[in-house]
Amino acid sequence: MSEVGPLDEDGRARGGSSSLQTTVALEGGGATIAQARHLAVDFLSRVQDRHGMPVSQRAVELTQLVVSELVTNARKYAPGPVLMHLGVAGEAVEVVVWDSDPVLPVARAADAGRVGQHGLEIVMAVAEGFEAQREPVGKRITVRITLRDDADVTGCRVQ
Repeated sequence: MSEVGPLDEDGRARGGSSSLQTTVALEGGGATIAQARHLAVDFLSRVQDRHGMPVSQRAVELTQLVVSELVTNARKYAPGPVLMHLGVAGEAVEVVVWDSDPVLPVARAADAGRVGQHGLEIVMAVAEGFEAQREPVGKRITVRITLRDDADVTGCRVQ
């Protein structure tokens, strides 16, 4: 996993200005997926700790799930590197995964008897927004996840 673009490993723009984004190139085997999840948690921790933005535990867990599903699919179906970009857009985290396969994912019809291949259904169920776009090379998947849940907004704890 390596940082790309004009950002350092802390998600800060080189040159000193603060940034609420980070981009990494993901290469390698199965450990890449766990590294991507850890990067997402670290990124959300920085968003909360350094920038004072509220991030619910639910948002952290859903972001890890989405990162895991998207990176797993990219590593499984596309040859070559995978890029993952994490950024804050309003009150949501955007998870963007690019891979070299131009085939856009399609959610399958619900089938309780089907074993596996439910990742896209899961991602779409937990996301505030989902977009899949073809790129000149490959495709880009963008998923938005709300940083706060309703309990955080009202100041109450829902159990």
